[in-house]
Amino acid sequence: MPPLLAAPALAGDAPGRGAWTVSIDRGGTFTDVVMHSSSGEVVTLKVPTDPADAAGDAAIDAIRLVVGAAPDAPIPDTLVREVRIGTTAATNALLERRGEPCALLVTKGFADLLAIGTQDRPSLFALDVVKPAPLPVMVIEIDERVLADGTVRKRLDYPDVLGAMERIRERGIRSVAVVFLHAHAFPAHERAVGAILRHREFVQCFLSHESAREIQAVPRGETTVADAYLTPVLRRALSHFRESFAAGVPVKLVRSDGGLFDSKDAHGPAAVLSGPAGGALGVARIARSLGIDAAIGFDVGGTSTDVCRVAPDPDFRYETKIAGLRLRVPSLRVHTVAAGGGSILSFDGRRLRVGPESAGAHPGPAGYGRGGPPTITDANAVLGRLVVETFPKCFGADGSQPFDVDASRRSIAPLAA
Repeated sequence: MPPLLAAPALAGDAPGRGAWTVSIDRGGTFTDVVMHSSSGEVVTLKVPTDPADAAGDAAIDAIRLVVGAAPDAPIPDTLVREVRIGTTAATNALLERRGEPCALLVTKGFADLLAIGTQDRPSLFALDVVKPAPLPVMVIEIDERVLADGTVRKRLDYPDVLGAMERIRERGIRSVAVVFLHAHAFPAHERAVGAILRHREFVQCFLSHESAREIQAVPRGETTVADAYLTPVLRRALSHFRESFAAGVPVKLVRSDGGLFDSKDAHGPAAVLSGPAGGALGVARIARSLGIDAAIGFDVGGTSTDVCRVAPDPDFRYETKIAGLRLRVPSLRVHTVAAGGGSILSFDGRRLRVGPESAGAHPGPAGYGRGGPPTITDANAVLGRLVVETFPKCFGADGSQPFDVDASRRSIAPLAA
């Protein structure tokens, strides 16, 4: 287990203190754990997030240490009563384009529906418009057509569906989004395709009338594609984590709107702001406790930065725009950009760039002493904006060294040259 950055009150009599409530914030660089015992004790922990450790085993090991659970068995409900987790897994997968390869099945004649989008220009006066890369790796048209009132103009062509399925299988794609025109009014065609795909072992099949039952085809389609792109990644990240606890321990995920749902029912679009939503709720709670009517939350993580406004509650919205996508899901109004302390600094031959790639916690910024690239953290350390003397000694190959400012300087030198 990686060294804990903070682990107070790790007493050996944990089981006698009653059941714990565990709250986890799993970011792209660090995972924070706050534990409340039934006797009122509070324990906080911080461990590096290993991208290869999707199950969050480092956090689980830390929790076992606190509650006194056996190392190789699920943590029982006599020790942990509930687990609540906020994660940026879906957010970072979308920002860094590291989701599940997916295919899009769309009504014939509308293959370019999501590529064209709404034709809006986020930067009105930009001469060179750079659009985000599309999420689906392949788009296949299906011969069917439904009118706006739900009247069927062209029945679903089943041979078309079977042919599309074989093409998708040949590409090795296991996640499929189905977006038919006016499916909100007549979802039977999508349901039929979904039944065929699931019968042929395409379990990861996402239908637009289920992902976002909206009239407008573009936001409905973008939400559905995001579902196919993010949900498999999110569920894999949560499945093994959930197995670390006994069946009687509820494991709940923070939704983008600040609510909770069972981790088994996790959907990417509804969790794309899972981690940031927890921060917005925290800002609101702190402001309220201090008698402040309005406040700005500025949450700089390792991979991304989140900004929110509370007055006195967080703003709410029914459409979220992130990484160039419109997601029709309720969410707190949190703006996220792909720039955090671990965002990698680079030079492309013409200009200096920041991110969106992140060094994460392994190897992390150069100053971590593990051979990492130059990052925003290194730049701030070299400029003296970080008081690195106050950092815990948790860096280096063995996890016991101080932050290495000299390593930060050496990594930035080539960029300066």
